[in-house]
Amino acid sequence: MDRRFATLIGLYCSWLLIASRLLIAANARTWLFERYPEAPNFLALLSPVVEGTSVNASNKLFFWSLTSALAGFLFGFDTVVISGAEKTIQSLWQLSDFEHGIAISSALWGTVLGSMIGQFPTDRYGRRKTLLWIGILYLVSAVWSGLATGLWTFSIARFIGGVGVGISTVTSPLYIAELSPPHRRGRLAGLFQFNIVLGILIALISNALIAQSGSEHAWRWMLGVEAFPALLYTAMCVGLPESPRWLVAFRNDTQGAREVLRTLDPDTTPEQLDQDLAALTAGRDTSHPSNRSSHAPFWSRSLALPIAIAFLVAFFNQMSGVNAILYFAPRIFELTGLAEQAALLQSVGIGVTNLIFTFVGLWLIDRLGRKTLLILGSFGYIASLGLCAWAFSTKTYWLVPGCIFAFIAAHAMGQGAVIWVLISEIFPDQHRANGQALGSFTHWIFAALLTLVFPIAVTQFAPEVIFGFFCFMMCLHLLWVFAMVRETKGVPLT
Repeated sequence: MDRRFATLIGLYCSWLLIASRLLIAANARTWLFERYPEAPNFLALLSPVVEGTSVNASNKLFFWSLTSALAGFLFGFDTVVISGAEKTIQSLWQLSDFEHGIAISSALWGTVLGSMIGQFPTDRYGRRKTLLWIGILYLVSAVWSGLATGLWTFSIARFIGGVGVGISTVTSPLYIAELSPPHRRGRLAGLFQFNIVLGILIALISNALIAQSGSEHAWRWMLGVEAFPALLYTAMCVGLPESPRWLVAFRNDTQGAREVLRTLDPDTTPEQLDQDLAALTAGRDTSHPSNRSSHAPFWSRSLALPIAIAFLVAFFNQMSGVNAILYFAPRIFELTGLAEQAALLQSVGIGVTNLIFTFVGLWLIDRLGRKTLLILGSFGYIASLGLCAWAFSTKTYWLVPGCIFAFIAAHAMGQGAVIWVLISEIFPDQHRANGQALGSFTHWIFAALLTLVFPIAVTQFAPEVIFGFFCFMMCLHLLWVFAMVRETKGVPLT
């Protein structure tokens, strides 16, 4: 059994490294062109900053965006991998419900801290260096979590990984948005969310494979294998350039910004470079009315609307219950009568559904717009959560897996595809990291609270009450989207 388990882990890690390397190869577009005739229509959207530039420049923009977005892969893997280990940990260390909640939510409390402080290194030291340190935090957390011997060492290790997650939700979408042209920004910034759900899927598959080994140390491997992609991501970040917008806004380094733009497209003309730099420096003109919010304090009336949107889009994201459902998916399926291994396989189905409909969301986000996707997702939330509550109430358990899958689909193409893109678009350059940090902090503080109380709520309330509450909150979300959210599709950053 031990030899079979070691072979399984070795094959899994080898596959993950090879797949990751293929995914991020500089000739990824060419590889896809040759195999999928439909691919040009999608990949043409991943264009460089200026129309008419070379395919090489487009590849570089895609490569840099994807490298940054791989922080999302680690984010998704790290936050969901615990779902396969949480029951074993509770039994092994004989944890009470409250201690169990601490162990599971420790990473989320780390994300709260990470999202609070994420603005500081992102603005002070730059986007590139911050992305590099995120990878180091993930690496340390993965190794330490797999070697933990008790509740508190485990919780500290998971907390460190959570700090990395929190900072990544500030820095990665912001970095991609600052590199991207307005008409392509939704797709490119959406790569972060796509990698989140890819990481979720890989974590669920990994948990299911490792659980079949039957090893008493399976839970350690579930957590520890994250070290491999974390190491790969950290090495790749070394080759990233700095954001030209950051160089201009925080270092007044127009020459450095020029070099980044020239690296992006060596064939661009000096005249075109001058136009690009003029667009980047336009936001520094305080005499123009459209730029006054850039130089006002963050907590000012001129930024009241984007602050409210950033807070509420993150708040309602968690009030859908998505994190609780993802973290405790095997336990939810067991409530319907499924055996433990079958519940884990159903969880893999959630990951596949999440990935497919995230791709759909990315395909639609620059076509239909952010607000339309939020509205469509809200209707999907309400229908799936309401039906799930009814199924538990009437003991029609065979409906529950389908309702959960429909809920995940609605989230993936709606809130999931939009949240990080929207927040990165609504603030001016000088306050973008602050705004991203506010949205990230709101997202993670409510995620941490929800995950802390969810194990207790499951024992105190019937499932139909819990899902009914989530359904009611999504009704409020729909009303809010209609009333307050403004469309940002194709709008240039300021």
